[in-house]
Amino acid sequence: MSLKGKRHLHFVATVPCLICEQMGLGNTPAQVHHISDTTHRSDWLTVPLCEAHHTGPEGFHGLGEREFNRRYKTDELHLLAQTIERLS
Repeated sequence: MSLKGKRHLHFVATVPCLICEQMGLGNTPAQVHHISDTTHRSDWLTVPLCEAHHTGPEGFHGLGEREFNRRYKTDELHLLAQTIERLS
């Protein structure tokens, strides 16, 4: 991973969880979620999700993509757009 890629991951992790923010739960510390399932994930295609919304039973990996999108009325590309907006 390049130095720029590592810096980008660090910056994404400093953005509060987008789902918590959407739900009015405040600025919850985030983990970095890669938005693709390919074997060659890009560290540039990442979004901030707290542990609960990332790997918890109510999160992306707990619910699966389809149910996560339905429950939170979003999708990974929308979350990526929000991340880019916050980082710019």
